[in-house]
Amino acid sequence: MGHSPIPIEERWFVLDGHRMRYLCGGSGPPLLLLHGLLGYSFSWRFALPLLAEKATVYAVDMPGVGFSDRPPGASGSLRAQAKRLLRFMDGVGIASCDLLGTSHGGAVVMMAASLAPERVRSLILVAPVNPWSAHGRRLAPLLSSAPVSWLLLRLEPCLGIVHDTLLRRLYGDPRRIRPGTLAGYSAPFRIPGTLNYGLGVVRSWNSDLEELESALPRIRDIPTLLLWGDLARQNPVAHAHAFRVLKHDLEWTLVHEAGDLPHDERSDEVNVSLRSFLERTRRWSSSPSQHLAMA
Repeated sequence: MGHSPIPIEERWFVLDGHRMRYLCGGSGPPLLLLHGLLGYSFSWRFALPLLAEKATVYAVDMPGVGFSDRPPGASGSLRAQAKRLLRFMDGVGIASCDLLGTSHGGAVVMMAASLAPERVRSLILVAPVNPWSAHGRRLAPLLSSAPVSWLLLRLEPCLGIVHDTLLRRLYGDPRRIRPGTLAGYSAPFRIPGTLNYGLGVVRSWNSDLEELESALPRIRDIPTLLLWGDLARQNPVAHAHAFRVLKHDLEWTLVHEAGDLPHDERSDEVNVSLRSFLERTRRWSSSPSQHLAMA
């Protein structure tokens, strides 16, 4: 008989007067997981049960997305979101952790690591947004322009179908989208104010990528695993090569027949890579210094 899966709990943290939702479970060294621009903690549903066997996992919904509150006027810049992530770590008692981020979340965790490298024991980046992401550089000025932003905000109630279409494009083969996936990703997208989060992100996109490029040397000594789908469109696998000259301690796993969401599309293969990397870098051994004393 197989053992029962470790329970994953829904929890809440208050940041600047607004509720921030996160999922937490397991025991052992802290491992924090961050979603991409179109995702939330749901993105890690296939990884959480396995990783919770060896780590205390935290999968957050960043403010403005998922089932967290939508703070009005909050900055969507990489630096602002990285600081929120570090403050979340402070609030839940994480002194240091392994950081895992995908797509835009990959850029946020890189920025957080550059601001506080002593708090990040390893980085796992799944097809991360990066300074060589030309697609976003071209699209961001258009989406953040006043006329287009005005139009999108008025069409927000009808954008659910667009959200589903964009998600399908993130898969190498849409036929591998499992039942309930599109509905799961789309559920919080219908909460009023969600589009403001996305527009806030693209508004500073190009300047953020320039800042991220200048920040990368500060994280070059942090052990890092790159996971990339060979069919990724938004952040093509060619970008992975640029990391090689910037990182001292870098491993790279190419996930075959997968797009920009390999942890969704090829979850079994990706989970093996995650566990293997963390075990090889001996990140599972508990240390009292990894958690702050909670009041």
